[in-house]
Amino acid sequence: MLGESGRITFERYMELCLYHPEYGYYMQGRTRTGIEGDYFTSPDLHPIFARLIARQAAEMWEILGRPPQFTWVEMGAGRGLFAVDFLHWVRQSRSDFYDALAYCVVEPGPRQRARVVDRVSREFGGTRFQAIDSLERLDPVTGCFFSNELVDAFPVAVVARVAGRLKEIYVVADDGHLVEKPGPLSDSAVAVAVARYAKQLDPGHRMEVNRRAGQWISSVAAKLAQGFVLTIDYGNLAPFLYTAERPGGTLLAYTGHTASENFYDAPGEQDLTAHVNFSALIDSGMEAGLSFTGFTTQERFLMALGEANEFGDLYDPGQTETEKLQARLKLKRLIFPGESDGTRGMGNIFKVLLQHKAVETPSLTGLSTARR
Repeated sequence: MLGESGRITFERYMELCLYHPEYGYYMQGRTRTGIEGDYFTSPDLHPIFARLIARQAAEMWEILGRPPQFTWVEMGAGRGLFAVDFLHWVRQSRSDFYDALAYCVVEPGPRQRARVVDRVSREFGGTRFQAIDSLERLDPVTGCFFSNELVDAFPVAVVARVAGRLKEIYVVADDGHLVEKPGPLSDSAVAVAVARYAKQLDPGHRMEVNRRAGQWISSVAAKLAQGFVLTIDYGNLAPFLYTAERPGGTLLAYTGHTASENFYDAPGEQDLTAHVNFSALIDSGMEAGLSFTGFTTQERFLMALGEANEFGDLYDPGQTETEKLQARLKLKRLIFPGESDGTRGMGNIFKVLLQHKAVETPSLTGLSTARR
């Protein structure tokens, strides 16, 4: 795994840990989310997440003039829960939109991709659904590219200010253990990113540079003929992300619903993740032809979509009062900030970025309460 010099960049180490064809965390087909996994995502909590986003998708279709085919591209589909909940709502609530809808999943892991195909096809068949391993296999579409907790899993370079100079973190073997060692920057693009978004990194402080995010959003822009890009993830704009309050950066390892900084204890057996620099996504998107639509929190986005019908999408027919109460508690976790009933709410931690292409000044309900 280590290069000829006996070291590799942390970015390369993280790439191998997560995406090695055989041993990578995301490639093994293991259960990553939910109670049996290592962390929860919004689709794991309740179908209301997908239902509200389906409402936003229907509005996008209308803004585009109701084209005969609207392609929804989900990148990183996990267990396929979002896809099933999304398609259920559209079929039941917007049959006109359902007739125009094509659903595409982009999932690099073959075992994970097969599970998603099986789950979705059992309920909806394959006539309007496809799963591919790479964006390269997709022809340009009219519709929306959607991701939830995808960009935070891209490999990142880690840099630190050491003795007044900017150094990159490398991984080396020492007496049978993997340890960190600072070294020269592997690419000038890393220094450019630090200068652009972190201004002056304080002595001893660390930060992550996600170069793959810019490459990814450029690929997405190239495959979008007309429509939108909807990105949901934890992170922030650069001025709020790279601050003195985060001297060690945002990198974390997750296993068994526990976060740690033990990045080298179990390569391939735990998730590695870093907060998303949304400023960089906006800038890279503009350079690739995507216009900025809006930026907000998950709380404001979901509230704006749900308030019109008083969150009527929250309940299923025939539910008991106890089941309805449980549904409300799950919604509370999705939209409330900070601590909520002993568990951390997602409302202000997760951010929502919307971009568009070949659409004239779109007005989306999900952004109606966004702060300008």
